[in-house]
Amino acid sequence: MISSKINKILSAKLQFLKLNLELCKSHIKFKTMRLFKLFFVAFISLTLFAFTTQITKEVNTESSVVKWTGYKVTGQHEGTIMIKKGSLTFKNNVLVGGKFVIDMSTINTTDLEGDYKKKLDGHLKDDDFFGVEKHKTASLVFTSLKQNGTNYIVNADLTIKGITNKVKFKMQVLENSAIADLKIDRTKYDIKYGSASFFDDLKDRAIYDEFDLNVNLSF
Repeated sequence: MISSKINKILSAKLQFLKLNLELCKSHIKFKTMRLFKLFFVAFISLTLFAFTTQITKEVNTESSVVKWTGYKVTGQHEGTIMIKKGSLTFKNNVLVGGKFVIDMSTINTTDLEGDYKKKLDGHLKDDDFFGVEKHKTASLVFTSLKQNGTNYIVNADLTIKGITNKVKFKMQVLENSAIADLKIDRTKYDIKYGSASFFDDLKDRAIYDEFDLNVNLSF
């Protein structure tokens, strides 16, 4: 009788121990699965980050050069202008964006000297042209790019004198430098002085609507 009761008690305790063991196994399994899931998510996140690294490179404004060329019936004039600040954005070493601010007060004629240079510099900064006193900066912001190796077709918004227009140009990007050539129609920015498109009888005093920008960037 006593032996039978003891066996029952031992059997119950054994069942209890087995149940606890099963619960422990389930808990350990749950913890293991949870840790595995956390590790897997972390691994995927790190992998995606490694393969989608995006960096922004600031342009060296001192060593970068922007040259302009304006044309008239009787010839042309050339000069430079400084970048105030600028940057290019890359994702996986592919150019995906860019933005620049140009200091319009740095308009500088390089093919003239003395009073002739001073006169043209002053006129280009006057309201007839870029109205620098009121519009101290111009800006260029990339909106989309199409890549072909190191070459890109860039679509951007160009703002001059507070007026924004779409521009499209070619750009080549190397490891720490880039070059681009832009052709700008000044009349789209309300710069109509000497334009045969708006004034008659200018003859050899006419200034062509388009001017060129040749850009060499260092970053």
